[in-house]
Amino acid sequence: MRHLFATKSLDQIARDSESAGHALKRTLGPVQLTALGIGAIMGAGIFSTIGSAAAGGGTHTGAGPAIIASFVLTAVACGFAALCYAEFAAMVPISGSAYTYAYATLGELVAWIIGWDLILEYAVGNVAVAISWSGYFRELLAGFGVYIPGWLCIDYHTAARAAEQVAALQAQGGDAAGLGIVVTRSAAAFAAAPHLFGIPIVFNLPAFVIVMAITWVLVVGIRESAWVTSVLTVMNVAILVFFCVVGAFYVRPANWVPFAPNGFAGISSAAAIIFFAYIGFDAVSTAAEETRNPQRDMPIGMIASLVICTVIYIAVAMVLTGMLPWRQLGTAEPLATAFSANGITWASGIIAFGAVCATSGVLLVFQLGQPRIFFSMARDGLLPKWAARVHPEYRTPHVTTILTGVLVAVFATFLNINEVVELTNIGTLFAFVLVSAGILILRRTDPSRVRPFRTPFVPWVPLIAIAMCLYLMFHLPLLTWIRFFVWLAAGAAIYLAYGVRHSVLRSRAGSRTGLP
Repeated sequence: MRHLFATKSLDQIARDSESAGHALKRTLGPVQLTALGIGAIMGAGIFSTIGSAAAGGGTHTGAGPAIIASFVLTAVACGFAALCYAEFAAMVPISGSAYTYAYATLGELVAWIIGWDLILEYAVGNVAVAISWSGYFRELLAGFGVYIPGWLCIDYHTAARAAEQVAALQAQGGDAAGLGIVVTRSAAAFAAAPHLFGIPIVFNLPAFVIVMAITWVLVVGIRESAWVTSVLTVMNVAILVFFCVVGAFYVRPANWVPFAPNGFAGISSAAAIIFFAYIGFDAVSTAAEETRNPQRDMPIGMIASLVICTVIYIAVAMVLTGMLPWRQLGTAEPLATAFSANGITWASGIIAFGAVCATSGVLLVFQLGQPRIFFSMARDGLLPKWAARVHPEYRTPHVTTILTGVLVAVFATFLNINEVVELTNIGTLFAFVLVSAGILILRRTDPSRVRPFRTPFVPWVPLIAIAMCLYLMFHLPLLTWIRFFVWLAAGAAIYLAYGVRHSVLRSRAGSRTGLP
């Protein structure tokens, strides 16, 4: 039992990363890391979740114009967590992110659980981003008069359910238009789909194509990946600045009254939703092993990207809620909706273009992060050895990169993952809690360790990070918690079936003590 909670020393982690055949190429600097962070953070969230968080609906209460306060609340929580991440990233400049940090402080079992948990952030989250990219891409092409058949841009479950809703309403003599444009469009796609052996052919082709294209870029090399991300990030920021500048001329201060229609409960509920807009700053830490000067550059990349994104988010939120009454913002594309409602239809295409760039950047950075977590786990023996192979020419973890790409592409093609988007939030918040706790533990167990960057005001900063992340987690629905615990239980079962018997740390301990 004690082996389940055995920790791996930071010195051993560093030695393992430098072993033959497992070394990655160090090419990234602070500007590239900041661009990676902005590219990961500023993605689908600001283009989609900001509207539903402001207007409310479903299981949460809208914040209204006070969505600005929700962004601040979430940013503060992420900021405290980022300070904890920065100390670990500078002290342990190794691939693996929170997984590696947990291994050094909380033990092997917890490290496995957090590595398994991070799949919710990177892989599952990327399925949602790929589907979002497909929708915006279709709208962008439509602006140029190019139309992709609906049955090639949607998953089977969503289309079939929409068709059932329309059929049921029409059977009662109702008007299907009352169900909304999303449902009617999905039902039309299902009705127009060709059939094979009597089964409608419905799948999301653009989502599959973009994921596989980005997978190829990542296999070719980290430098090329960072360059592409930098370009996409610059374009994304430019689009959001465009929204703020043009939209500012259509702001009506009356739309900001009342500022917080649902009080602090609405602000907190919205903060738990828009947390998805902040997911990604920790993706910078997964590239630590490919950074030229990680002790200096990792903290800069994480904190700078978080600050820059927060400033832009607040500006976008102020303009958006000023352009349109908050109750009308609950659409999948609120920024485009605000322009259309004000008669600025020509700008909607520009926003669609920006959304395509933003989601492309997120796809690239998250596809970069997940394989490197698998890579680190395989290097520790918790996954098969083939997952730790490095391409002889490109020096990238090509096996796990391709595997992750194929899985994400397949799920994005055929599945509706709306129900698991909140899983991404709860999984990431849980990772932040464990990293913050790790700082407290390591300060006590290894106080003399050289720390190129030190989290300030310990223990208060880690404790506040833990408290705020738990606060946001508790504002997520009960069903999300149930799914989260089921996911963790499945991961624990895999670890007990494979990881325990193949753990490199356990093998070393056994060889020293003579135990099996």
